[in-house]
Amino acid sequence: MKYHFFLFIFFIFFYVGCTDEGPEDLKGDLEDIAYAPTSYTYKNPPGYPKMEFPANNAPTAEGIDLGRRLFYDPILSRDSSMGCFSCHKQEFAFTDGGATSIGVDGKFGTRSSMSIVDVGYNYKGLFWDGRAANLEDQALLPVEDPVELHSSWPEVEVKLRRSKFYPELFRKAFGIKDKKEITKALAAKAIAQFERTIVTSGKSKYDQFVNQGIGFLTSEESDGLDMFFDKAIGVLPDAQCGHCHNDPMFSTNDFFDNGISGISDPNMFIDKGKGGFTKNVVDIGKFRAPSLRNIMLTAPYMHDGSLKTIEDVLEHYTVGGKPSGRRDPLISQIHVSQEQKDQLLAFLKTLSDPEIVKDTTFSNPFK
Repeated sequence: MKYHFFLFIFFIFFYVGCTDEGPEDLKGDLEDIAYAPTSYTYKNPPGYPKMEFPANNAPTAEGIDLGRRLFYDPILSRDSSMGCFSCHKQEFAFTDGGATSIGVDGKFGTRSSMSIVDVGYNYKGLFWDGRAANLEDQALLPVEDPVELHSSWPEVEVKLRRSKFYPELFRKAFGIKDKKEITKALAAKAIAQFERTIVTSGKSKYDQFVNQGIGFLTSEESDGLDMFFDKAIGVLPDAQCGHCHNDPMFSTNDFFDNGISGISDPNMFIDKGKGGFTKNVVDIGKFRAPSLRNIMLTAPYMHDGSLKTIEDVLEHYTVGGKPSGRRDPLISQIHVSQEQKDQLLAFLKTLSDPEIVKDTTFSNPFK
């Protein structure tokens, strides 16, 4: 009897001794890695306002580094073949050069990839239809879109936690104590931090002349500018571009039916644009007015990539688009000559930023 009692007591002490967790045992598997984030200030090009960002996602050098890696890592896709970079290529000013974008399953979507240069200044909803309130929300959606990366966030989270280097990067960026704390929300925050760094350099011919007093515009470019912003009233025609594409972003961040469809009946729209998101009939057929910065690098044009060249775009607006009962009243026929179209084109070329395609802080860190 005594033997069994002592055996029971020994077993209890042995079990407790083996399972009791001291202070060191309670530590997460990443706590030995230093967490000392470096504050980062977003660069605002000359003439730009200060960039805003959510209070719970202040930028750090470590967060931006992590976001840059996630942006260029195909780990976000179902078969690890594509990523954010697939539709936003630096050489095309972060578009993809296609009319519509293709996903991991070889399926084409219905919309053109929009440039993300200066995307951090878009405060009225992202995507062509405005369905994402901010970059943190936007970064979540392509991963699970069946026509894009066609994965799931639980699956991606597992891959990130099993990675040889991502747990350490998440620790340095966000102070997580254990790799189990890697979540889609933190991944999206990091991607958003990186994307807010992708801004124009201020070295376009337009920026240097207008904002910095460097260089000059040719008479052709100057006339194009005057028509674009209607600065030569009574001398040159108003090209009516500035209504939707004003300085400094060359976008109002608003949504319009610009006469690209020619459809009046809201029930006939296959792609309902903003109306598909808001469910408001007045928004059907409206799409974001994109920035015209680097416009020479982002063909083809419009939300559906239906206009192949910039000349096609000028012609579209010269004739006032396709008439319909839903076309915005700002879109109307413009009486300009071929010479004046050439002048507008010359001005649009001054909006190209030579640094966007070669700035290594935006480039693929894995190469």
